[in-house]
Amino acid sequence: MNVLLIYPQFPETFWSFKHALKFLGKRAAQPPLGLMTVAALLPGVWKKRLVDTNVERLRERDLKWADVVFVSGMHIQLESLVEIVERCRARGLRTVVGGPIASSVSAAELKANHVVIGEAESLIANLARELEAGTARPVYQATERPEMAASPLPDLSLIKMKRYSTMTVQYSRGCPFNCEFCDIIEIYGRRPRTKAVAQVLAELDQLLAAGWREAVFIVDDNFIGNKARAKELLRALAEWRVATGARFDFITEASLNLADDVELMQLMRDAGFKSVFLGVETPDESGLIASNKLQNTRRSLLESVATIQRYGMQVMGGFILGFDTDKEDIFERMVEFIQKSGIPIAMVGLLQAMPGTQLFRRLRQEGRIVDAGGGNNTFCDRLNFLPRMDSAKLVEGYREVLKRIYNCEAYYERVKVYLNRAHPKPAKGERVKKQAGQKAPALLTRDNLRALANSIVRQGVLGRHQWSYWKFLAAAATKYRRCFGAAMTLAVMGYHFQVMTRKLGKAMDKATKGAAIEQHLLAETDRSDG
Repeated sequence: MNVLLIYPQFPETFWSFKHALKFLGKRAAQPPLGLMTVAALLPGVWKKRLVDTNVERLRERDLKWADVVFVSGMHIQLESLVEIVERCRARGLRTVVGGPIASSVSAAELKANHVVIGEAESLIANLARELEAGTARPVYQATERPEMAASPLPDLSLIKMKRYSTMTVQYSRGCPFNCEFCDIIEIYGRRPRTKAVAQVLAELDQLLAAGWREAVFIVDDNFIGNKARAKELLRALAEWRVATGARFDFITEASLNLADDVELMQLMRDAGFKSVFLGVETPDESGLIASNKLQNTRRSLLESVATIQRYGMQVMGGFILGFDTDKEDIFERMVEFIQKSGIPIAMVGLLQAMPGTQLFRRLRQEGRIVDAGGGNNTFCDRLNFLPRMDSAKLVEGYREVLKRIYNCEAYYERVKVYLNRAHPKPAKGERVKKQAGQKAPALLTRDNLRALANSIVRQGVLGRHQWSYWKFLAAAATKYRRCFGAAMTLAVMGYHFQVMTRKLGKAMDKATKGAAIEQHLLAETDRSDG
C-alpha cells in the first residue's frame, strides 16, 4: 500500500519565525515529528512519502501515487488541514486524520474518512490491518496512554533536513501541573511518561549519522516534569557529547520551578542546553491563582528568570492577556515585567479557550464561549470568549504591548540584559572554563555568516531602524564579542517580531475599519427602515 503523509501549513504567526528563517535560507523551524513517528509505526512493507506543505508544494503526482493519505496537525492548522482533506477526497482518496487536532475538533468538522483520537502507538497496527482489508472504522480512539518505550525511531528518510533550522526529539509526554487553560494535560495526562535514556541517545545517533550538526529541540511540553528522570538523561547527554564530539545546541520547554534546582540547571548547561521556553503567563499573581498556575506563585518570577539565564540559557517566555482578573493596568505591568526580565523572545498572546480544556468547560457553563477558536493566540484581533474586560480595550492594549516590547530600542535593551547574565564578561585575569569534551565554539558558523550578511543588508541597509541596528551591531562586536553569534541571532529574531507586529497592526486596523463600516451600514439601514 502507498501511504502519503501530509503536514498542513501553519498560518503566519509569531511562532512561525518565518521572517527570521529567511536569513538562514531555511523554510520552516521544525519537521513534522509526529508524522515521522507514525510512518515508523506503519507496516514496513508499505511505501511511504511525506509532504510538509510548510516547505514544499503538495503535487498532483503525489496524490496520484497514494492509496491512502494520513494528515496530522494542531488546532491552528485546521484551515489548511481541511483543504488538504477535501482535495484528497475529491480524488477518491481515503483520508486518515490524527494528531492533537483530533482531540479538539469534531470528526465531522475534520471531514476525513477516518479520525484517530489520542496517541497512535496502541492502535496503529489495527488501523493499518483494517485499512488494507477495507474495513477501517470512521473513528479510532486510544483507550490508554502508552508508555514511551512503544515509540519508535522517527523515519528521518522522509524529510529534507536542510530545509529546517532545528531537528526534533521527544523525550516525554504529559505534565504534572494543572493549568486551567492548558490542553496538553487533557491530551497527554498529568503523569509524565519518559523514554529510556538509550532511546533518546539512539535518536541523537541517528541525527548524527544523517549529517545533522545544528540545533535540536527536545519538544516535551515540560522537559522537567519528572526531575529525577530528566537528571538521569542529562548526565547521559553530557557523556554522549564527550564520546561523540557532537556539538548540538539543545532547546526545550520547561516550567519555572527549574530555577529552584541548581543541580538541574548545571546539568542542563553541561549537556549543551542553550534555550528554554517557560510559561510565565502574567506578572499578576491573582491571574496565576485564578488560572491554577500555582507553580508560578511560589517564587519571584523575575529572579527565577534571571537565575536560569545565569546558567547560560536564553529564556523564551510565554505571556497571556485576557484573564478574568486582568485590570487596565495589566498592559503597563506586562511591558515593565518583560523589559526587566531580559526575555528577548516574549510571546505575548490573547487568551484562547481551547476546546477540551478546563477553561473552555467553565466558560461554556457561564455562557461566555463565542466559538471554538482557531488556536492562534499571537496573531488575532479577538478572543473566542466574552472577557471580563471590555473587548476593544483588551485588544488595543494587547496591540500596544507588542508595539512597545518589539520597538527596536526596547528589544535590543532586553537582549543586552540577557547577554550580560548568560555570558558575563570574565573578571580581569579570569579564564573562561571550557566544558569537558567540548571544543572552543567558533565565533560564527557558515550558516551564521550567511545570516549575518543578510542581516546587515536587510536590517542595516534596507531596514526601518538602521540607527538602532548599527548601534547594537557595534555593541555586539565590541562589548559582547564573546557571544557575538548569540547577539546577532537575536537581532535576526527581533526582525521577525518587528515585521509580525507591523502586520498585526495593519490587520487590526483593517478589522476595526471593517467593523465601523458594518456598524454604519446597519445604522443607515435602521434609519431607512424607520
